[in-house]
Amino acid sequence: MRNTVLFGGSSNPELAKAMAHRLGIPVGGVTLSKFKNNETNVEIHESVRDQDVFIVQSGCGHVNDTFMELLIMIRTCRISSARKITAVIPCFPYARQPDRVFNKKGETSGRILFTEEQKEMLHKMEGQGYKHWLARSGKLVANLLVASGADHIITMDLHDAQFQGFFDIPVENLYGQPIMIKWIRENVPNWSESIVVSPDAGGAKRATSVADAMGLEFALIHSKSDVVDDMSMLQLVGNVNHKQCIIIDDMADTCHTIATASSILKAGGATKIYALVTHGIYSGEAVERVNKSDIDLIVASNTVPQVVDGEKFGSFDVAPIFAEAVRRTHNGESVSFLFNVVPI
Repeated sequence: MRNTVLFGGSSNPELAKAMAHRLGIPVGGVTLSKFKNNETNVEIHESVRDQDVFIVQSGCGHVNDTFMELLIMIRTCRISSARKITAVIPCFPYARQPDRVFNKKGETSGRILFTEEQKEMLHKMEGQGYKHWLARSGKLVANLLVASGADHIITMDLHDAQFQGFFDIPVENLYGQPIMIKWIRENVPNWSESIVVSPDAGGAKRATSVADAMGLEFALIHSKSDVVDDMSMLQLVGNVNHKQCIIIDDMADTCHTIATASSILKAGGATKIYALVTHGIYSGEAVERVNKSDIDLIVASNTVPQVVDGEKFGSFDVAPIFAEAVRRTHNGESVSFLFNVVPI
């Protein structure tokens, strides 16, 4: 690939190397460091004048630091006369921020960490008729990327597909389902006798696309409230008795949803339970929660570096999809081809 430079940030250097290897180009030279006051320092060691630049940086680890690092890298390339700058963000940061402090039952959101004093204050304000709302940071993140100089965004499995509407530049939202299907066919014994499960209503479309593509049955775990870990409020829609189940989801963060879903499936008679997710973040007590759950194997892509070691954890590689997306973007070819096909 001529007139192309690919840089890798500090969040996922192995993915950047794998993409560069597949494209037949070296990873661009860049020094990423911190000043003594913890400000981010970026030094580019490649000429990017009139080049097509791709910067690989995932929203994981120390998210705020890696995102600032990405913005500075984009800006450095912009003022160095790069012809076009594409930010390759496999796991997009700030894409699932809640907009409410309280759920339908009046309880504080489980994804936001409050002290007991803060919870008491919020409930007091709520009781006085004050509605406490949180800022949707997605639009801010989009504006920062555009303002820094990005011309194009490539990502995978946004938590909300509508998130693309925050941008004034093209966004390619790649799908992880084709490579999940490939993994299932190669690694799940008697996969044709399995049933695909969505752990919540929000992921039903994602799971049904896998089920339809493979000709499998589909089941859904429906929650009667916002409290996903309250089993009394969960209902299994579908028959999983004497079947091996394959849970499909976009993200495993705290793993509350997937672990609770596995308990529901086991109670419904499932013989074996697999879980396939695009982004395996595993924050907090997620690893311990998975180990104690009825899940037999959870497999995540390397959009986030997979450093968890254990019998219940596995991974699959998305570098071929991102590398092909980069090649097609550079050559002006259609990227929608990758929505249904895994590059060989």
